[in-house]
Amino acid sequence: MALSPDLLAILVCPACKGDLEHDPQAQTLTCHRCRLRYRIVDGIPVMLIGEAEKF
Repeated sequence: MALSPDLLAILVCPACKGDLEHDPQAQTLTCHRCRLRYRIVDGIPVMLIGEAEKF
């Protein structure tokens, strides 16, 4: 399930409120400032800082 463009336009990193890069292939949202990657599970972004992957 793809994320809607309207949702992508308003989503920000919960840690720094910065922009997120959407990777539809990997089903992730990435914040390059915080170096955190948030998963998208069944079309729902998991925007919990504690659940994010550090890279």
